[in-house]
Amino acid sequence: MQFFLDTANVSEIKQAVGWGMLDGVTTNPSLVAKEGRNFKEAVLEICSIVDGPVSAECVREDYEGMLAEARDLASWAPNIVVKIPMTAEGMRVVKACAAEEIKTNVTLVFSVNQALLAAKAGATFVSVFIGRVDDTGGDGMLVIEQCQEMLDTYGFDAELIAASIRHPLHVAQCLELGVDVCTIPFSVAKMMFKHPLTDIGIARFLDDYAKIPK
Repeated sequence: MQFFLDTANVSEIKQAVGWGMLDGVTTNPSLVAKEGRNFKEAVLEICSIVDGPVSAECVREDYEGMLAEARDLASWAPNIVVKIPMTAEGMRVVKACAAEEIKTNVTLVFSVNQALLAAKAGATFVSVFIGRVDDTGGDGMLVIEQCQEMLDTYGFDAELIAASIRHPLHVAQCLELGVDVCTIPFSVAKMMFKHPLTDIGIARFLDDYAKIPK
């Protein structure tokens, strides 16, 4: 499984790189705005740090505007992946981008039908939002399972990204399903290191070490 970090915070990204767990980064306008930075400046700095895909999102909604924006974003750095929303116009853009070998990440996907349309349009990645499905009373993990099975069964090139991950259990469940990518917030990445038995074991070892005659 690949791990992407869902953030625009450079300090968090550098820490994740140091941990040896980072394969890519997903950003969006909200995450960049949270950092109070110029969008292009932030994305380019992230691209210089990360040796892997960096998703940068389109904000136009019409076909012509979105396609022009996608081409511009893709020109910024070789590891840019253009994030495009799951809409009819968006899938037209994904198809055009695929023809031009521009990598895309279809975002705001909440059903297997949407994932299928994104894959058929030629998406590089399809981002399915587990937590947000759960928030509306649905079963986010079931949708993830359906989407991964669909991609595997029909041999699509698109990779599934499990997004809107709320806790480490989501990650463990995605591992069981063979999900291609999990994009996680920094808070969840830190939680993955933790286990109460690890803490107890370290405390016991240190306590025993202190008893050794010096």
